[in-house]
Amino acid sequence: MTAPTPRLRRDTRNKRLGGVCSGIARRYGLSTGGLRLAFVLSCVLPGPQILVYLVLWLVIPAG
Repeated sequence: MTAPTPRLRRDTRNKRLGGVCSGIARRYGLSTGGLRLAFVLSCVLPGPQILVYLVLWLVIPAG
């Protein structure tokens, strides 16, 4: 039997801004630093990345 996957929650202990990247990284077993770097690099591309981050900050519960 495998351990249950953690629920998607903002990480309030390992946060830089809102804990969204660290919460997503913990949920999916990704590197927190790698996910943050990917987000920052994606911000140079056209698109609604910052708006999506803000919406996720509001929608994902703190944990």
